[in-house]
Amino acid sequence: MLLTIDLGNTTTVIGVFSGQELMEHWRISTRWPQTGDELGVTFQQLLSPQVSAVPQIKAAVISSVVPPLTDSLIRMCERYFKVTPLVVSSSLDLGISVCCDNPKEVGAYRLVNAVAAFERYGGPLIIVDFGTATTFCVISSKGEYLGGAIAPGVGISAQALYRNTAQLPKVNVVKPGRVIGKDTVSSIQSGLFYGCLSLVDGMIERIGAELGEAPKVIATGGLAERIGPYAEHIKEIDPWLTLQGLRIIYERNQKKSP
Repeated sequence: MLLTIDLGNTTTVIGVFSGQELMEHWRISTRWPQTGDELGVTFQQLLSPQVSAVPQIKAAVISSVVPPLTDSLIRMCERYFKVTPLVVSSSLDLGISVCCDNPKEVGAYRLVNAVAAFERYGGPLIIVDFGTATTFCVISSKGEYLGGAIAPGVGISAQALYRNTAQLPKVNVVKPGRVIGKDTVSSIQSGLFYGCLSLVDGMIERIGAELGEAPKVIATGGLAERIGPYAEHIKEIDPWLTLQGLRIIYERNQKKSP
């Protein structure tokens, strides 16, 4: 069994694969600082036989954008699962070319998404990841990671409104019944939800025009299923794309892993 871990700023996504089959998956809140032992307790609870019939973990792979927790995750894997995990970076064999000024700056989860999406859907591609940030990754028909764009995620936009204003309430990100809100809550929800849709569709159109060809558009991330179906240009929603990418990268680098 392969343990896959995508450590994000807001959530950590965990999956267990048997071969190419995703047996179990979880999405939990990221809390830091945490020690390897604290993480070990959490992971053992998730993987216990009482929760799922997951056999012993034989290998692990990690993508992380939270460096202070990466070492804790490595120690957790080594102590509790007796495996040294493969940590994703641009120096691994990804199966795609990273055509950016500084490949090391590209977030690990963005590389992982690109690897999975290109293998599953081909190119050219735009991957929209609805996470802490709303990110756009562009992959050419030749499998070149060309770069992309990063915007504030709808969740942190909602938090910013609440924390930086005196009278605006905290609201859930949901699709309101109409664009023109009739009260403060529905007005904020409209601005967040339809504003995000306008951002996404507008960016896809601009990227496509600059790319010079019509790309496939894939959505992933924690809010993909909540927002993606209402975006005009998003054609596929793949909420566990990152886990598949981790599996693919592990398999490509199996002989090179520690």
